[in-house]
Parts: sequence; structure tokens; C-alpha cells
Amino acid sequence: MERASRALVATDYFACEALCERALLRARRAGDFERLARACLPLQEARRQMRHQAVDAGVVRVVRALPLAPAAESPGCFLVEPPLVGVDARGVRAQLARRKVPSLVLAREPAIRAGHADKGKIPIVAVGGVVGVGGPVAPAVVRVRVDPPPGGEFTPAWIIASQEALGDAAIAQVDPAWPADHRVDDLLERLEGIPDHEKLIQALERAAREAAILPQPTDRPRRRAAVRDEWGF
Repeated sequence: MERASRALVATDYFACEALCERALLRARRAGDFERLARACLPLQEARRQMRHQAVDAGVVRVVRALPLAPAAESPGCFLVEPPLVGVDARGVRAQLARRKVPSLVLAREPAIRAGHADKGKIPIVAVGGVVGVGGPVAPAVVRVRVDPPPGGEFTPAWIIASQEALGDAAIAQVDPAWPADHRVDDLLERLEGIPDHEKLIQALERAAREAAILPQPTDRPRRRAAVRDEWGF
């Protein structure tokens, strides 16, 4: 975390993010919730700055095939569409991060349920939790439906609003009545799929601080948040 702080001061946001991610994982494996909470603030700030750079580029690139072409590896917002699926958004973000390209990545799904009450809205999805603290786990999936952009043109403002709705839905999946250490794991998994949502990072920090004062870890089996998969295919 000392190295992450130095990277943040030096505006090396990608290095700061990578160090914070490593700190989060190591702290969780060690059951050190106090240090896990401390890693959240610099992570939030690094991602905020990269998100600003992506949005300031003023472009939205639609992605329907991987890997990205070299010409597409420049700052901006990216909308992953079918035939790609939700988990591919993580691949896009990882490819751009390796190149140190600021990005805001969102994935949409096909609208396949005619007659649904939300007909006309666009289904958005995020997939996290592919690898948990103890090894591979079932993916943590978050879905929302959002209004299409005015005029039909995807803009950075629409990407931001849709990502906010997705992150809010992720937080709503985690019941505040659950034990704090369970909530930490649930939020960590969802943060993998929606890494740029500030309120999600803040919720993780709060849960970690609660878990840090528990007399001992919760011994009853962890409960997964329910996933409503109305639009899955």
C-alpha cells in the first residue's frame, strides 16, 4: 500500500490500481479486514482518474469481436455487444489496462423476451466472482435494463448512467443484514465485474471496517446473493 500511495502521487494510476488489487486479495486471504478497508480509498481514486480520462476522450466504441484491434486501443468508453457476452467486458478492460489505456467498459445482452414489461429497454450485464478467495466459484452476475440513449446514439454520458445503474443493482443484491465478512466477499466478487463504480468500492470499505471489529470470522456457511436471471439465455 505504500507503493500504491507513491504511484497515486506520481499519477501512475494503473500501477496504483494493480497494487491495490493485489493488496485487497492478500488482505482477504489473511483475514485482515482493516488493511482491506485501507486499500479501498486509493483504489477508488486511481479508478476515478482513469474513468475521467476515458470519458474526456468523448468516444464510445462498440466491440463485437476480440481481441481489440490496435487502432481501438485508445482512451474512451467501450460497449461490448453480442455475439460477445458479459464476461468478455472483463477481457476488454484487461487488454486495455495492459496497454495502460484508460477505459470505461460496459456489456449489453440481446433483448430476447418479447412482451416483457421493460420492452424497448437495453439489457446490461456484469459478470464478476469468477475466481474467489478460495479458488474458482460460480460467477456473480448483475443485470439491469436501462433506457436507450436519446436519438439512438451511444454517448459517454449514457455509458456512465448505465454503469451507475448496474453498480446500484449490485449493491442491492447484498443484504445489509448478512454477516460483515460475508458481505465483503459478495462485494469483492461484484467489484470484479463493475470495477469503476465508486459506491460499490465505498460499500466494500464499510463492510470491511465492520468485519474488522468482529470478535471472530462468521462460522456459518456463506450465503450467495440471489441472482434474478429473467433475461438470461
